[in-house]
Amino acid sequence: MRQPEVSIAFQTDKPLKAYGPLAAAAEAYGFDGVTVYNDMLYQPAWLPLLEIARATRRVRIGPAAVNPFTCHPMNIASQIAQIDEVAAGRTYLGIARGSWLDYVGLRPQQPVTALREAMEAVRHLLRRDPAPYAGKIFPIAGGDVLRWEIERAGIPFLLGSWGTKTIQACIREITEVKIGGSANPDVVPPYRQIIDDAAAAVGRAGSEVGIVVGAVTVVDVDGKQARDHARREVALYLPVVASLDPSLQLDPELLARIRAAADRYAYDEAAGLISDDLLYRFAFAGTPDEVAEHAAALFAQGAARVEFGTPHGLTPQEGLRLLGEKVLPSLGMHT
Repeated sequence: MRQPEVSIAFQTDKPLKAYGPLAAAAEAYGFDGVTVYNDMLYQPAWLPLLEIARATRRVRIGPAAVNPFTCHPMNIASQIAQIDEVAAGRTYLGIARGSWLDYVGLRPQQPVTALREAMEAVRHLLRRDPAPYAGKIFPIAGGDVLRWEIERAGIPFLLGSWGTKTIQACIREITEVKIGGSANPDVVPPYRQIIDDAAAAVGRAGSEVGIVVGAVTVVDVDGKQARDHARREVALYLPVVASLDPSLQLDPELLARIRAAADRYAYDEAAGLISDDLLYRFAFAGTPDEVAEHAAALFAQGAARVEFGTPHGLTPQEGLRLLGEKVLPSLGMHT
């Protein structure tokens, strides 16, 4: 039985020199992990991760997540191997289909197969296996290998996905599934069953694959201000995630109104349609005690890791401080 973990995630929109001190502070507070996003139109995760690897000694670090359509498995394998070397074996690799691919004209035709093959190809390359890999989408001809010593071929993989078929396809390769954009405790049990069934079908124990739940986080001593700020943050993605969550029964008309407002960039209007109860399903928002109670509810439902995502607070600095000094101790973690 794995111990519950708490990680913090940073958007890659900062000066490069900022990541090391942020990660060092997170480590000092007692976080178990530091994640960086790898979203389109933001900085690629690799250089921020290198800075984080150099600035930390204990925390697990990784990208959540890289997609194999804008970054080929050859490049993914090479980059994560170098980060893992600097981090002395503390990395994980998150892989997902990714969003906003249509911005650059990418429309994957076989995304489930592609994600499975990408993981298999990365592992094949990390093992420095000279045999061919007969992928339909990401084949490797064989006869050669990465031309330096890889310190750890068994880097753990995280799959970012809500899709049952994707989880089933990738279950042999992964140690975590991240349910991104959700803070809903009710989503954990059905996904626990999906993962357990998929693992059993390939002869694995479901307990070998943990569930990570991560979402927008806004913590402040003024809980109302925190929730009001979080409402605007989640308005853009709430309609999309709501359609993926099998545990939610929401009014389609309400979702349509939120989506229409967000599509017009009328985020204040969209935020006004999100009640406190609805917000609870999509964000960690409120006072430190409320956020800690929310995380504890996810652990009680079976989450292995809770990840507090950007922006963290009314200001990033104050949010990180409150998460580290107030929320983590409430969850039994020491600063």
